[in-house]
Amino acid sequence: MDLPVMPPVQPMLAKSVAGVPDPAKVGGLSFEPKWDGFRCLVFKDGDEVELTSRNTKPLTRYFPEVVAAVREQLPERCVLDGELFVALPTGDGGARLEFETLQERIHPAKSRVDMLAEKTPACFVAFDLLALGDRSYVDRPFAERRAAMEEALDGLTGPCYLTRTTTDPAVAEDWFHHFEGAGLDGVVAKPLEAAYQQNARTMLKIKHERTADVVVAGYREHKTSTPERPLLGSLLLGLYAEGKLQHVGVSASFTEKRRAELIAELQPLVCPIAEHPWGEWQEWAIANPDRVPGTQSRWSAGKDLSFTPLRPDLVLEVKYDHMEGRRFRHTAQFKRWRPDRDPESCGYEQLEEPVSYDLGRILGVNEQPGGDRDE
Repeated sequence: MDLPVMPPVQPMLAKSVAGVPDPAKVGGLSFEPKWDGFRCLVFKDGDEVELTSRNTKPLTRYFPEVVAAVREQLPERCVLDGELFVALPTGDGGARLEFETLQERIHPAKSRVDMLAEKTPACFVAFDLLALGDRSYVDRPFAERRAAMEEALDGLTGPCYLTRTTTDPAVAEDWFHHFEGAGLDGVVAKPLEAAYQQNARTMLKIKHERTADVVVAGYREHKTSTPERPLLGSLLLGLYAEGKLQHVGVSASFTEKRRAELIAELQPLVCPIAEHPWGEWQEWAIANPDRVPGTQSRWSAGKDLSFTPLRPDLVLEVKYDHMEGRRFRHTAQFKRWRPDRDPESCGYEQLEEPVSYDLGRILGVNEQPGGDRDE
């Protein structure tokens, strides 16, 4: 492989902002959907194809169907930044991104990789251009990179796609509110005049943020915790469903001082696992559909996932971006204690459900007459 931009490449990153920014204040912006998948850089030189992750690790062997699609659909020699995703059909005839299904694709056994490639095939959506032919585009403004990419990738209908964009903040605001129903994670804004800067937070991301009252059901110690100075690593959170406390995620971002304070404050609530709502899960040897604490998966193999059970008496308000199935998709942020809330009142009914939206329309393959289109 001999390309103008060669691996390893660390992708350009984004910093969070509270809302859709005003393009006039930053010299012009291009907005696009924020995809919820695996960040992936594609390097193609003829039949040679390499896929690499955000941390530059190889992804090629896990996605043979994407490699085949790249060979067939993309320009002869190119380097693209984008996202791998898996979309599954919904009950209304549309499709939705499913991150957990995508995670299952990372498996050491070739037989399982091949089976999943057929059963739950992944797609690639491109959103930036680093090289085309013998020309590097990393030092060129995004407006120029986008124009060249649109010309080179015109007509893609899957499994390789070109993400849609707009320069209209009103359209971006509409996308932010409606595209979540198809499993997308928010909106990204890119300065039109900015070059591609590796590992720099040049882009802006606007993500969904909500609050929920959850039950504190246990904790894990921090990796630097010692008997002399115990430190809390994460709080295990739960919500009630049909009278049972379900594991819904964790809250983990604390200062060292606060970690020490929290673990001391929680000691009066420590209880035997046999008396805890999650005691029955300790007998399970493998990961399970509810991703309960203390069980292993291919992502956690070798890690100590034991936890200290707590009487489920405390209620905590957390900030979260969105749900995936019955759990928070990302780590929830500690906001405040809620001593006024009864733990049994903390259920799933309080969580906001995004309006359903067909992923095919976002990708431009199920476009309705008069519907919104890329600019």
